[in-house]
Amino acid sequence: MPARQLDFSSVPDGLVRELAELRQEMQVPDGFPPEVVAAAVAVVEHPRLPTEDRTDLPMVTIDPPGARDLDQAMYLEREGDDIVVWYAIADVSAFVTAGDPIDTEARERGQTLYAPDRKSPLHPPELSESAASLLPDQVCPAFLWRIVVAPDGQFRDARVQRSLVRSTAQHTYEEVQQQLDGGTASPSLQLLAEVGQLREAVERDRGGVSLPIPEQEIETGNGSWELVFRDVMPVEGWNAQISLLTGIAAAGLMLDGGIGILRTLPPAEQRSLRRLRQTARALRIEWGAAVEYPDFVRSLDPGEPSHAAMLNACTTLFRGAGYTAFSGEAPKNTEHAALATPYAHCTAPLRRLVDRWALEVCAALCAGEPVPEWVTSSLDTLPDLMSASDRRAKSYERAIIDLVEAHRLSGRVGDVFDGVIVDVDDKKGKDGKDGTDGRQRGRVVVGDQAVEANVFGTDLPLGQEVRVRLSRADPAERRVEFELLAS
Repeated sequence: MPARQLDFSSVPDGLVRELAELRQEMQVPDGFPPEVVAAAVAVVEHPRLPTEDRTDLPMVTIDPPGARDLDQAMYLEREGDDIVVWYAIADVSAFVTAGDPIDTEARERGQTLYAPDRKSPLHPPELSESAASLLPDQVCPAFLWRIVVAPDGQFRDARVQRSLVRSTAQHTYEEVQQQLDGGTASPSLQLLAEVGQLREAVERDRGGVSLPIPEQEIETGNGSWELVFRDVMPVEGWNAQISLLTGIAAAGLMLDGGIGILRTLPPAEQRSLRRLRQTARALRIEWGAAVEYPDFVRSLDPGEPSHAAMLNACTTLFRGAGYTAFSGEAPKNTEHAALATPYAHCTAPLRRLVDRWALEVCAALCAGEPVPEWVTSSLDTLPDLMSASDRRAKSYERAIIDLVEAHRLSGRVGDVFDGVIVDVDDKKGKDGKDGTDGRQRGRVVVGDQAVEANVFGTDLPLGQEVRVRLSRADPAERRVEFELLAS
């Protein structure tokens, strides 16, 4: 579906208050305890700085507009036929000590949680948006990766060590895309596009896959909020490939060293693949018997209604992502099935707790030093902690979207819209149960409203354009429902 957007002329009445109530309901932290703030203020004055100085590298950051918690900075250069990727990751451990108030609070939170009006950060802003952030023209302690990429996109070598770095500029994705499209990008950013595309080809060759589904987001600015379906710019994918490359390199280092924590995802079950093939047949989309799942996904166009429904069905194929910690013998399952390779989270330590552990392990292994005791003694606690944090983050994000959708449509109950059915529940509801009244329940995307919600009707036509009537838009229950109109 093409990206559409809807402008709120102003923030809807009561929405900010209801977001505050949502945070209270879901126990989302609001601010930091005084002892955590005091510890952050104190440690900023006395960080543990590395002796290695690489402020000579003209690094830049690429982030959404207005971002202050900048985890990564990069600089790329040629070395013969190879390309060297210098990738700096914020060093949280230069400011945080295991067991101190900042660390204790971060282990409770797990990750930064985002809402349109504010965020609930993993670390106090004194660190995450100031001293530890890779802001432009600021000398910062960082984990500096040096990754050598061969002409075919494979990486030859990856090492990481603590260094002082300095970003020379803070770019947005849109700025970099415009520079690349207009031919004014720096040699480093041109190499980002080259490496990004090479790594995308490597991902295809090894059987990895990403679903090209427009993202449903809430954008803010100029006193208004917008609910949008946003297509991803090419530079976002290339930038993501640098992060993925680093995570793959980190996983390799940890597996070779016999200690670490991986981001794992079990392979898809054959019955799930068979169900997807049945869905493709129902949508009249050709999926040849010899065509593997990744190649099939890459053939889909999210702008086509039936293909959008197919992509939505594909989101159910891989389930059970989690974290696997190990020390000594490698775990039985080391692979992230969607990436088709071992992988580790290690590039966002300001916003995600587990990355701090992975970076510490990799730096110690590269230096030939023992992994710090605070890391080895707490590795086993991270999978459960991060899984709980992920569940809360996903529930919070979905609840926010539901609330904004309900507010946006609350005055339009009874109106008729064009939409596409992207999912259908195989089971029909029982009369009087769950509000289905014996009808089928599915999901409809109403593109010009940037809304995806439940739809009820008889024989919902999966993947087809339909007319639906808004039957419910209740901000108090954060619920939007449509009913299918007879064709």
